Amino acid sequence: MPFAVIDGINTRYEVVGSGPPLLMFSPGGFDATLEKWSTLGVYAKIKLMDQLTRKHRCIVFDRRETGQSGGRVEHVTWAHYVAQGKGLLEHLKIERAHLMGGCMGCCPVAAFGVAHPEATLSMILYWPVGGARYRINGQQRFAQHLAYIEQHGLADVVSLVTASGKSFGEDPRGGPWASVIRHDRTFADAYAKRDIAEYRRVITAMGRGIYDRDTAPGAEPEDLLRLDIPALIVPGRDASHATSAARYLEECLPRSEYWDVLPEAQSEASAPARLLQFLEKAGAMAPPKG
Repeated sequence: MPFAVIDGINTRYEVVGSGPPLLMFSPGGFDATLEKWSTLGVYAKIKLMDQLTRKHRCIVFDRRETGQSGGRVEHVTWAHYVAQGKGLLEHLKIERAHLMGGCMGCCPVAAFGVAHPEATLSMILYWPVGGARYRINGQQRFAQHLAYIEQHGLADVVSLVTASGKSFGEDPRGGPWASVIRHDRTFADAYAKRDIAEYRRVITAMGRGIYDRDTAPGAEPEDLLRLDIPALIVPGRDASHATSAARYLEECLPRSEYWDVLPEAQSEASAPARLLQFLEKAGAMAPPKG
């Protein structure tokens, strides 16, 4: 698969299908690889990629710090994930695209729409993360990583993630750069020698910023309320994808459509067809370039 260097960070991506461009921010939490669109939970069940790629040019990628994409130790915010997606569109010379996010990928989609409305044809938010339990569990994950480095140090983090092969979501002790440590020896060596106090500040700020509310994170409600972008919201219903978070996005996005179907009824027959219907309508309503 090809790679693009975006803001100095290697991004693994793939373009599948033909038609209007659809930039897809992967599900999977802190293991958001492009394969998750075909292998993870509901996305595997509904066989989304099989049908989307028949009518759309689907651009999928490993989010920075996941899969084979690179990373950089810094206070990562939703804006950093937006910059990766926008940089990928620029690399592919695409001015405007439909956007789709799954799970945690919904957060950078919302933030992308706020930052680059002129480049956003529409937004699909499939099972947006959010809710009190999502925030509590997420903050706890960062706290567990901090506790581990206080006791063992960063060199032991390198040894741990190299031996275990687990992501941050699977084993919080390894931290959000676990994937990069495993596939980039130079990065791993530099990581092990970082100043602990400075690293602690980065991790604390990152966890607090990403898990900052008991509803759907990613963008401020005042900014969402100003968007003139068609949006389709598909709710989840579990500890990480609270239905209340999906309803919150419906409330905040003026041109939103809420597909009021329970997760168990979102099937291979119904879900891709609903998404394609929305994309066709949004594409027809899009203003001309310029």
